[in-house]
Amino acid sequence: MTETPQWVAADWGTSHLRLWPMGGDDRPLRRIDSDQGMSRLTADDYEPTLLNLLGDDLPDTLPVIICGMAGARQGWAEAPYVETPCAVPVDGLPLTTRDPRLRVHILPGISQMRPPDVMRGEETQIGGFLAREPDFDGVLCLPGTHNKWVHISAKEVVSFRTFMTGEMFALLSGQSVLRHSLGGDGWDEAAFAEAVSDTLSRPAALTSSLFGLRAGSLLNGTGAAVTRARLSGLLIGAELAASRPYWLGQDIVILGEDTVAEAYRAALSAQGAAARLVPAGDITLAGLTAAYHHLKDKP
Repeated sequence: MTETPQWVAADWGTSHLRLWPMGGDDRPLRRIDSDQGMSRLTADDYEPTLLNLLGDDLPDTLPVIICGMAGARQGWAEAPYVETPCAVPVDGLPLTTRDPRLRVHILPGISQMRPPDVMRGEETQIGGFLAREPDFDGVLCLPGTHNKWVHISAKEVVSFRTFMTGEMFALLSGQSVLRHSLGGDGWDEAAFAEAVSDTLSRPAALTSSLFGLRAGSLLNGTGAAVTRARLSGLLIGAELAASRPYWLGQDIVILGEDTVAEAYRAALSAQGAAARLVPAGDITLAGLTAAYHHLKDKP
């Protein structure tokens, strides 16, 4: 017999949705992955999408805790940002649903006024990390399409900065003239380290150095593995140059263990900054679980 979920955790992103129907002991009964992200839905589509994926075997009352882009202005309903400095938000926006079984709450993102910045979804990862390491005082690096550096102190998000490094790498490698020099998927560690160092020392030369990748391919026959590693190194080096006030002299944790997270660890290590990799596979679920217990324990 299939166990009936007690509540549901949901990470609703722009392009993907992850659902975890949860047992009474906060044990995920299964994980549901879907391509029904925000970019494919209207506000009226969210509830039927959720019900279709969960199926009919639901209790009379089913709390659903959602983080991510479902709370954006273009999502299910806008969950207003909480401004820094702040604790990780755990009070979700309650929604009125057509199906009386659902008790949906969407977690808000975090905003920063000076300089202007926002996050939506990453704050739940931060909450999951702090649920496990509540005394952490330092900087979190959250690699991704839009990489974030987050200053944490006294269980609060003090400030943060976002860098479009991942998106720039994707655009340059897929849509710019550099795409002709980047076939395959090889990697050269030495070329990466050299490029990081080059941009850290001369960040103003970034755009010239980028075109130099194409010229090196044409004139010197530089291979794709070296060119790809240099492209990544140049972009990450520029990011590290701009984010130096965050990571210099700080306790640094990188949330992730994939090749991108390892690239950031290697780049920081070359600058004498030791960073610790923390697995991020279930960190969002941990943050959603913390928010669920906050909701459950409210009078």
